[in-house]
Amino acid sequence: MNANDSGPSTAPSAVTLGLLAAWTVHDLEEMATVARWSRTRVPVLRERLPGVPDRVWRSMEAVDGRRFATAVAVMGLVVAAASADGYRTGGRSAFYQASLNGFGLHGLVHVAQAAATRGYTPGVVTSPLLVVPFTLWARGRLRRAGVLRPTRARDVVSGLALAGAATAVSHAVARRIHRAASAP
Repeated sequence: MNANDSGPSTAPSAVTLGLLAAWTVHDLEEMATVARWSRTRVPVLRERLPGVPDRVWRSMEAVDGRRFATAVAVMGLVVAAASADGYRTGGRSAFYQASLNGFGLHGLVHVAQAAATRGYTPGVVTSPLLVVPFTLWARGRLRRAGVLRPTRARDVVSGLALAGAATAVSHAVARRIHRAASAP
């Protein structure tokens, strides 16, 4: 409904389902680049940043395309669920809004990673061109529809925590799937 209708306002489907579309494009960039980046850049970064724990470097070097694609698929289920919940509630869903915030904030993390490593990192191209602009646009549409929840510091933290937890769980599930698949 729009502002001239007597019913409650809702966000357009481009805002809610657009989260899944924007995430898909962004993660296609990551999938296309992460394996090669891990092989070529991690050894350079390991030398440049000796204070980073060795287990972090080993984990980054162990990234293989199939396992990463599995983790992306698992994360896709989370993002699809958030988008669907946003669509179902007209953008009001706390899960959808936290996911949207986490998506935008994770785009800023990609940019910060590229700055910290002084070079390309997987996901950095689509972050400033798609992830952050989409998030700002979607939040603006939610605000205009009157359904955007007030943003507090704890919302920023919970958005980042949701993104981080979903990423960790996705990679853990992918490791488990591939470990089970390769077991005799």
